[in-house]
Amino acid sequence: MKRAFEQSLPATKKAGDFNAKVIMETMQKDLSQYIKAEALRLGFGACGIAHADKVDAASQKTLQEWLMQGKQAGMAYMASHIDKRLDPRLLMEGAQSVICVALNYYPPIALKKEQYQFAWYAYGKDYHDIMKEKLHALLSGICQQSPGINGKAFCDTAPLWERYWAWKAGLGWIGKNTQLIIPQAGSTFFLGEILLDTTLCHDTPLPNRCGNCSKCLEICPTHALEAPYRLNAGRCLSYLTIEHRGEIPEDAAEQMGNCVYGCDRCQQGCPWNRFVRPTAEPKLQASEAFLRMMPEEWNTLSIERYRELFKGSAVKRAKYEGLMRNIRALRKKPNPASLETEGLPKTDWD
Repeated sequence: MKRAFEQSLPATKKAGDFNAKVIMETMQKDLSQYIKAEALRLGFGACGIAHADKVDAASQKTLQEWLMQGKQAGMAYMASHIDKRLDPRLLMEGAQSVICVALNYYPPIALKKEQYQFAWYAYGKDYHDIMKEKLHALLSGICQQSPGINGKAFCDTAPLWERYWAWKAGLGWIGKNTQLIIPQAGSTFFLGEILLDTTLCHDTPLPNRCGNCSKCLEICPTHALEAPYRLNAGRCLSYLTIEHRGEIPEDAAEQMGNCVYGCDRCQQGCPWNRFVRPTAEPKLQASEAFLRMMPEEWNTLSIERYRELFKGSAVKRAKYEGLMRNIRALRKKPNPASLETEGLPKTDWD
């Protein structure tokens, strides 16, 4: 009898191991489904999950070459903590999964073409605050759903390679304009991440669907997109009008059109953005006061009025002095060319 019992132990153990594995996989699947459903409930437009690991060798090489060539211009922070940028596990002990989310910022009402233009992302309140609030709500829900799990939320505040992980999590692919493109939705999205110390059901990266299209390269006024997937930040109007602290180079100023903060040209030229839909997030929508501003008012903008218009706004990144520098650079031209920015421009894919 004893011998028969001992012989049955391996089979019993195998059955127990199999049942434990099934239970674990079911729990992982249930939690993964909860995370995605909760992300959508919180207002995110997309959510995916990737395995936390080192960035693949080809992508590492691309980033390191870009930095070595100085294409990050004055953004020295891009080269800082490169070890963490290439391995998210160094940002949180025990990290096993990267949750990636996207929040649409495309404005329901755009500035008219005769007005000075601001990048769409800057129309409303500061996206860092909006994203962090939603990310922390999502993380809180995860911890309530599965006590004992630890996590950390990020939104443009740590050396985490956002677009790479959004691609790995199956949200979309990185286009030739270096933006993340979400199928049937476009590229007008903020990205955020949560690192968790548990294994989840991981999504599959999407193949690149840019094909032979090069409209983003062709429409860039300063040729900052020197090649597909290769941005020279030092020539990019978004960098020059927001991050750059010196004067706008004369050759770049000549290409500003009527853009005084940022530039959406490479997004406007992208055929995938025919799928864009206005954001439903109230905090990302422009105020009436902002939408009414005309060039003559911007030209004489006081610092007090600036503070009123941009309280809690991402535009403060450039500061009052930076915005007025941009306006001065634009006004040096006798007749700033108006750009077709009232909605998306007409192209041959309309």
